Amino acid sequence: MPETSNPINSSTSAIPERFKVIGLTILAVFICYIDRVVISLTIIPMGAELGWSQTEKGIILGSFYAAYMLTQIYGGALSDRIGGKTVLGVGLIVWSIFTIVTPFAAAAGFFILILARLGMGLGEGVTFPAWHSLYARWVPKSERSRAVAATNSAIPIGTVFGLIVTPIIIINIGWQWAFYLYGGIGFVWYYFWKKHVTSSPKDSKNISKEELEYIVENAPASTAGETLPFKKWITNKPLWAIIVAHFCNNYSLFVFLSWLPTFINEKLGIQLAAIGFIAMIPHLVSFAAGNLGGYFADNLTKRGIRLITIRRLCNTIGFGGSAICLCLVPEFNTTFAVIGIMCVGNAFGGFIAGGFIVNHADIGPKYTGRLMGITNTFAAIPGLVGGILTGIILDVTNSWDMVFYVTAGVTAFGGLFYLLFASTDKQFD
Repeated sequence: MPETSNPINSSTSAIPERFKVIGLTILAVFICYIDRVVISLTIIPMGAELGWSQTEKGIILGSFYAAYMLTQIYGGALSDRIGGKTVLGVGLIVWSIFTIVTPFAAAAGFFILILARLGMGLGEGVTFPAWHSLYARWVPKSERSRAVAATNSAIPIGTVFGLIVTPIIIINIGWQWAFYLYGGIGFVWYYFWKKHVTSSPKDSKNISKEELEYIVENAPASTAGETLPFKKWITNKPLWAIIVAHFCNNYSLFVFLSWLPTFINEKLGIQLAAIGFIAMIPHLVSFAAGNLGGYFADNLTKRGIRLITIRRLCNTIGFGGSAICLCLVPEFNTTFAVIGIMCVGNAFGGFIAGGFIVNHADIGPKYTGRLMGITNTFAAIPGLVGGILTGIILDVTNSWDMVFYVTAGVTAFGGLFYLLFASTDKQFD
């Protein structure tokens, strides 16, 4: 069914209400990632100060994801039921509190620090299910890939911000202040989130009649989701295609999110003050490529290309290109060449914006939040396993080559599995 006209400027304010929702959600993901990436840099002085081994660093980095997995499905189901606004808002406050207390936990001992990391993981675990549930009700189908790409672009931007600013904070006022400052940002964000966002456009007091009608007619979902039985989703092949792709994509994401600063410091010999500027380059490429990938997919949608063709094409380009580049990294020794090939891989990865990451709303519009929660639960496992496994590989082999080969193999498998089993037909209604 063709969409009704897009009332860009028909809101009662200068900015359409759905753009305000998207804008504040982008900021939430930005805060999520500056709070998440901070320890990947502070762990360098923390480890030196407290005498941690590479394996212990891996446990600290990976422990976050053990708790991150626990709130994914429940966070998605709760978002579909009571609204993504409430769930994301509470989650962000929880993880901000645990970010602030991290230095005190580290001073209290290794075990207490692990508990703080687990608490932070519980809060951040609801983030992606909550905003995907929100977007299923706020964002029209023809804008979905771009909106999701723009929101996901807050991942590299938040990471870049953390990589640049954190070393400055560490050098000038101490690593503890990175946690205090970043955690405090969340409380400022919450004021505006509570004031300007509603879980459904129907609840907004500021939305125009024209924009509301446009969203209701064209968004994937307009009602609350019902219970999704375990037996119904656990055997669904198209959902497993998303799960496997999500798992494999996040293996690469989380390994390098946690370990890239250490790789640049130890393998490439870059000093702490310059690590952020080197590490940010691949993330900036991800930001640009992800948004271009979203526009590419939405343009194909408007041209009438079959949706399943778009999903498979974008996903295959993203996974295939990334895997090849990861295999090539160990062949180079200079900083310029290594970072260059990683940038090329991230450029390919931008096409994923039209692949598995927007497939949830295709197969179950009303259940987008909990479907994202399901896939992101499995996709959090690499954060735990990948972080610890990378530390073990480095301790055992004293080489980064195997880290890249394992990551490339996982990425290639995810692309192939999705290509074979993905679908855009509605599976849950």
